[in-house]
Amino acid sequence: MTVELIDRATSDVYRSYVYAYPHKTAYRPLDPAPALADVWADEARDALFLYLHVPFCEMRCGFCNLFTRTGAPEDLTRAYLDALDRQADAVAAALGPATFATAAFGGGTPTYLTAPELDRLCRIAGRFATGVPLGVETSPATATADRLAVLAEHGATRISIGVQSFLDEEARAAVRPQKRAEVEAALGRIRAAGFDVLNIDLIYGIDGQTPATWRRSLDAALAWEPEELYLYPLYVRPLTGLGRRARDWDDQRLELYRIGRDHLLAAGYEQVSMRMFRRPGTGGGTEYCCQTDGMVGLGAGARSYTSALHYSFEYAVEARHVRAIIDDYVAARDFGTARVGFALDEDERRRRHAVQSLLQAGGLDRAAYRARFGGDAADHLDLAPFAERGWLAETPDVLRLTPEGLAHSDAIGPALFSPRVRALMDAYEAR
Repeated sequence: MTVELIDRATSDVYRSYVYAYPHKTAYRPLDPAPALADVWADEARDALFLYLHVPFCEMRCGFCNLFTRTGAPEDLTRAYLDALDRQADAVAAALGPATFATAAFGGGTPTYLTAPELDRLCRIAGRFATGVPLGVETSPATATADRLAVLAEHGATRISIGVQSFLDEEARAAVRPQKRAEVEAALGRIRAAGFDVLNIDLIYGIDGQTPATWRRSLDAALAWEPEELYLYPLYVRPLTGLGRRARDWDDQRLELYRIGRDHLLAAGYEQVSMRMFRRPGTGGGTEYCCQTDGMVGLGAGARSYTSALHYSFEYAVEARHVRAIIDDYVAARDFGTARVGFALDEDERRRRHAVQSLLQAGGLDRAAYRARFGGDAADHLDLAPFAERGWLAETPDVLRLTPEGLAHSDAIGPALFSPRVRALMDAYEAR
């Protein structure tokens, strides 16, 4: 690990949200494109994660860099589900017998789809996985009673709603026009539908937000006694609405993070990662392990993981490019190959395991790592600089980030990326 990377980790606390390794900007076209049957031929298929991606939203939030488009005529959503059905046929044939431990619908906003369209989406997912925990993302405007009823009927267990702020003026500042009354009504409908887990997403660092207004949003969320809460820093990313303003308001985010963390801990929540907080005794665990088990993604923005290859379709943020990729997906007839991806060698697998483990409050199980990779993570990766800064605690059994280390997760993750991944990401032409 270079001095430059450590300096960057110290000075740029919110460099990048690392939710997967490597990022899609490190993916490249696969030539020749391997057949999915060959990709999955030697993979364990007994605890997979099923993910269905819906790339539509009723609006594009100012901070959003997700692969999604605003609005869709009815014929496009129907055509998209037709393509999803064709892809499901191809993937099911390539996988053969497989068992799924968990499933999720993401986006975009899956509940942008109408209730009948959501029913069809659930039936497509049901061809792969039934009776497993199912999480679905929603928004205040689309969490309608008829949509929630469909999800409940199909066994959804977790609903995650992007509130971001309970204050109308802060929602407007984040380019997310919504009213608190609309948010509260949506939360009431979700609770009435009886899902096992309610997650509320909140954002800190919004223009004009103060410690006092941040606590008001936290308390408004806690009033609903959610099983989970995610606290996200506001990211100002290229090609997003806020990114085009060319303004940075980074100064107070770390302070607001600590306020939010301490507020939730005092309320009895446990910290699972920098972002995730859970009420003890709630939230369904699964047999799925993100470090070792595979993922099957369906949809234009979904990615799939095997032990040796991560693959997806093209990636973009800018609206015109996103729409072109969705149009190509809808028109496609052959889904039997992996088109864009990243092959993981042994070093990349070790890094992925370490990143996915260390960024969780539970840390890295050293015995499990040794069993998988034949050595200790501290010998394979240069973690000493983190320990020197008080960000890493070490015991014979576990390598774990300290509270201050968790606060710097968005810098620690990228600092562990390989030179190859960093070079590919740097060379990627944002679009």
